[in-house]
Amino acid sequence: MQPVLFDSSIYISALRAGDEAVLILRRFEAPLWLSAVVLEELYAGVRARDRKAVERLEHDFDRAKRILVPNQSDWTQAGKGLAHLAAEYGYEKVGQGRLTNDALIAMSAGRHGITIITANERDFTRLRRFRPFLFEVKNILDC
Repeated sequence: MQPVLFDSSIYISALRAGDEAVLILRRFEAPLWLSAVVLEELYAGVRARDRKAVERLEHDFDRAKRILVPNQSDWTQAGKGLAHLAAEYGYEKVGQGRLTNDALIAMSAGRHGITIITANERDFTRLRRFRPFLFEVKNILDC
């Protein structure tokens, strides 16, 4: 079965639905990976009451050796892709900054052949032009 990773949009929806929803996500049928970029986004935006759930995710994925960390090539590809998108869509620095994390997730997942599960179709569709990667648009209820 194709390995997958959830974008932060999926985890955020699960956290809002309650701790139990996050635990259910970890039982996904395919081999599940956690992006270090998603982990950073979760820690940066987590409410105090959800911090333990994020810490458990980190611990479990670290123990399973399934945390995906962008390498130099991913950073380079992300930067080049963001420059093209900025020129094409007139993104200001704020727009580029918002896309940086998604670009890093996309480039590293593409390098490893991992499918991204996300609620963010627009940005991942645009990023796919710079490195082939698979993604599926889902909502927490679909997982």
